[in-house]
Parts: sequence; structure tokens; C-alpha cells
Amino acid sequence: MDRIDAMRAFCAVVEAGGFAAAATRLGLSTSAVSRHVAQLEGHLNTRLLTRTTRRVHTSDAGEAYYERALQWLSELEEVEAVVAGEGLHPRGRLRLTAPLALSIHKLAPAFSAFRQRYPDVTLDLLLSDNVADFAGEGLDLAIRVGRIGSENLVARRIGEATLVVVAAPSYLAARGTPTRPEALGGHDCMVYSYAATGAVWQFETRAGEALEVRVSGAVRANNGMLLAEMAAAGSGVAHVPDFLAAPYLQSGRLVSLLDDWSFRALPIHAVYPTRRHLSARVQAMVAFLTEWFARGHVA
Repeated sequence: MDRIDAMRAFCAVVEAGGFAAAATRLGLSTSAVSRHVAQLEGHLNTRLLTRTTRRVHTSDAGEAYYERALQWLSELEEVEAVVAGEGLHPRGRLRLTAPLALSIHKLAPAFSAFRQRYPDVTLDLLLSDNVADFAGEGLDLAIRVGRIGSENLVARRIGEATLVVVAAPSYLAARGTPTRPEALGGHDCMVYSYAATGAVWQFETRAGEALEVRVSGAVRANNGMLLAEMAAAGSGVAHVPDFLAAPYLQSGRLVSLLDDWSFRALPIHAVYPTRRHLSARVQAMVAFLTEWFARGHVA
């Protein structure tokens, strides 16, 4: 058995959803593709695929194997390209995780521009506000706001966001407008579950006076977009990144509070495992996003 050919056949079946479509993609007969997969399953002594009359699906073991095999095959292609004298050209699949709000509000055009520059790179995007596990999710790269995660990861700072305090005009008309951070104790404050400081909001005067305020309220959520939308609906005061609040402030649905105070800056990092040799596609994405942030595409 040629293990590389078998891995390629298996990955093609998963991506195409069937043996016939995979065979067409690879330029092989359906029986040849089926034989490759059967030999691979025999070698691994486990079932990788489950077959129905309409489609082929991966087993749990098959899904895990697919993630690793695809990454390994992409890296093999890069090595072969270098040896063949083609240079370190980014190619293959890049599995990346990033926060939901940052991705939707600001990174979507960056990812589109990256694909135009590097058409041989396939993006597999996992949007989550949680700190995903690199090994468990088969990740190549993560974009993280604030928290980095494990100390065994390399983090390159590529930008920053600023937290702002906002509320709807209707809420302020009913409850009053806080003029100092301490006044937030008498308001319904909505807390972001993944915030490093929890229900403690940090402030600083222009003169450098620091102040921490413990807030409380009836709403806690793990998604900043939900908190901003609920604040715009009059549910309370929210503490959210500026890039998320910007469209609400521009439309007047939210009002910025405590403008005489500055708020904690949140660093934005590109994070990756401590590998000695990074793939060309990871290097390309990190460099591209660093340039993208530096040009002011992200607040």
C-alpha cells in the first residue's frame, strides 16, 4: 500500500462526499479509490468511513484522521515545492480560529483579500469566542483578543482594540446617565463571560488615575455581539470592544459613556504552536494580518 496515495484518496472521498466524485477529482477509477481507502482502514485497523445509499460520512476516528492527514499532506506539498526549487509558496489548508464578532465586523474583508493574494491556500475558519484547543481542533493559527491561552503558544501582537462603556438612549432616559465609574454600581451592567477580569471593569483617568469597579446585573453572556444588541434594546450597560460598538454608536442606537475616562486596551494577537518550522501558509497569514492591522483596517 502506498500510504500517501491512500491518504489522498481518503481525504478526497471526505471532501467530495463519495467515492465516484473523489475518483473524478483524482483521475482514478472508483474501484481504485475504494481499494485505497480499504487498505488504509486495514492498516489502521479501524473504520474511517460509514457508507449510506446517498453519501459517505466519516466516523469519529475518520474525522480525527482526516484533520491530521490533510494538515500533513499540505505540509508535504510545501516541502516538495521547496526541494523542487519553487520556493516557499503558501498552499494547502489553513485551519484558523478567531472571535466571532471580530471576524464578522472586521476580519471578513481581510480573509477575502488574503485569498485573492494567496489563491492556493484554502481557509477553514472556526469562529468562537472561547479559547480553542490547538491539538484537539487541529488548528494552525488563532487570532485572539486579550487572552492568549496556553504558555506553550507563541503570540505575535498584530493590533489592539479598546473597551468602551455603552448604553441605549432609552435606558439612560429611564435610569440616568452615570458620570463616574463608581455610579455603575447602581445600574444594570451586562457581563461578558470570557472577560479576564470578570465583573470587574477597569478605568483610568487622562491623568493616569486607575479605578476598578465591580458591576452586577441580570445578564451574563459569552458573546459580545449579543450584549451590544441587548444594550441597544435598552437592557442595560455593556462593556464591549470599540470595533463592535462602532456601528451602534454611528446609528445612535448606543451612546458612549464616561468619555472623560480611558478604558483598558485589549491586545490582538496571532497565536500559533511553538513549532520550530512554521508552514508557509501560517507565516503568510500572520504577516498579512500584521500589515492589515497596521494600515488601520481594524480599530
